[in-house]
Amino acid sequence: MATIGISADGRQKETESMYKYTIMSEDAPHEGTWLAWPHHHTYGTAYRDSIEPVWVAMAAALSGGERVHIIAYDETEHRRIARKLEGSGADMAAIDFVAVPTDDVWIRDTGPVFVCDSSGRQAVVDFAFDGWGRKAPHSLDDAVPRRVAAITGLPLCDASDVVIEGGAVETDGAGTLMACESSVVSPGRNRGLAKEYVERRLRQCLGVSNFIWLKGAIGEDITDAHIDGIARFYDSHTIIAVARNDFADLYEGIDMADYDVIASARNADGEPYRVVQMPLTRKNVRGLGYKGSYLNFYVGNTVVLMPAYGDANDSVAVRMLTELYPGRRVVPIDVTKLYKHGGMLHCVTRQQPAARQ
Repeated sequence: MATIGISADGRQKETESMYKYTIMSEDAPHEGTWLAWPHHHTYGTAYRDSIEPVWVAMAAALSGGERVHIIAYDETEHRRIARKLEGSGADMAAIDFVAVPTDDVWIRDTGPVFVCDSSGRQAVVDFAFDGWGRKAPHSLDDAVPRRVAAITGLPLCDASDVVIEGGAVETDGAGTLMACESSVVSPGRNRGLAKEYVERRLRQCLGVSNFIWLKGAIGEDITDAHIDGIARFYDSHTIIAVARNDFADLYEGIDMADYDVIASARNADGEPYRVVQMPLTRKNVRGLGYKGSYLNFYVGNTVVLMPAYGDANDSVAVRMLTELYPGRRVVPIDVTKLYKHGGMLHCVTRQQPAARQ
């Protein structure tokens, strides 16, 4: 396994190889989707059983249009999951398994970040993961990108000098990255590192050149306000964001100035983005004292997986996503039991781009 890394004293080696990779947009063709399957080893069987139907539904929907790579805790879990998927509607010929122990299921934050060079050759970026600022077990999850790189035989770009969770950064595939300072450069993340240094590492590892920074909110959820529940790139000219009228309901401490940052953002060519406003749930999610975001959807090759809450605005979100992605089938998946643990569908999926010819 080839490694592109940092020098022994922790300073970045300025090599051409660190600048040749770029991250693709999520809606670019996938080779497949990686899922870290729920297990009982960290939080018990009740936790696993309550959220596992979400993974069954995702695997069934995705396997019709791409590979589904399932990370199972061990071979015992592999066999259990395979039995669970039989008869679910999943195309088992499109599903494979790797045995890698994990702490939890949030592969968007913990898993491999796939990047490509100009010839379509892929590599895996390994950012450090510290349990969202040491709030949760993380030693197994921190090793997942390295394990996946070894299994797939892809080069590893060692970026373990910075803590970056995948859900904390959103890219448009054309050089722009959007993030909240609260979950990237704050007392809980990358303490002591200047924002300029973190930006430099993101340029080197993801091929971005333009940054849109929101303030976010610290301490109101375990992620400290990940961007993928607030605003998403549709393409290099369009941002989908939580509606202005709902924006203050995202977090008690969020600043409405963050919405103004989104509304006035410009892409890497200096052009303004069009902003599509998507509502939150109309009411608080059942059993919880807050609303749910539909921004945490996942774009597959043939489907869009949409978080659903049994709320009146579910149908609004389905209609909007159907209009935005007319070539894909929108699949609503009830995330109510998952959401109480802090995330939705984008948080538990990670795309691997297709090889380019």
